Amino acid sequence: MRAGSGDRTGSAGNVDRYLLESAGSGGRVALVEHVLDPRVLAAPLHRHHREDEYSFVLAGTLGVIEDGAEVTASPGDLVLKPRGRWHTFWNAGEDELRVLEIIVPGGIEQLFRRLADPEFEQVPEALPALAEQYGAEVDFAATEPLLQKHGLRF
Repeated sequence: MRAGSGDRTGSAGNVDRYLLESAGSGGRVALVEHVLDPRVLAAPLHRHHREDEYSFVLAGTLGVIEDGAEVTASPGDLVLKPRGRWHTFWNAGEDELRVLEIIVPGGIEQLFRRLADPEFEQVPEALPALAEQYGAEVDFAATEPLLQKHGLRF
């Protein structure tokens, strides 16, 4: 795959670029580049039971809540978000954030695609049921304090 290529979903400020989907790796892995504007939260606090995620920071400052601990990461840092543990991430800096998300095994990247569908944006309360289809849970109540603490938008 060439630089800049790959299917994209999302809108200005929160874009996903699909570099390798689970269908192309026999389900073993997926690679997705997340690009977030400053102070954008990528997802509500959530956990998934099938996949481990590894976030490799390419540019900007990544803020992460992982199993109750809050950390920031810079270019070249790798953050592990193991399956079964509550987590979320956001752009904690003033510049664009670019993160390579390594998902093992692949599959949940299809949820990212579904969330980017304009029809879904009209009915965000459908997220818990949709997430459940992919072995994931969301916690909006625990997300609200994070939004306020860091002045984030979702």
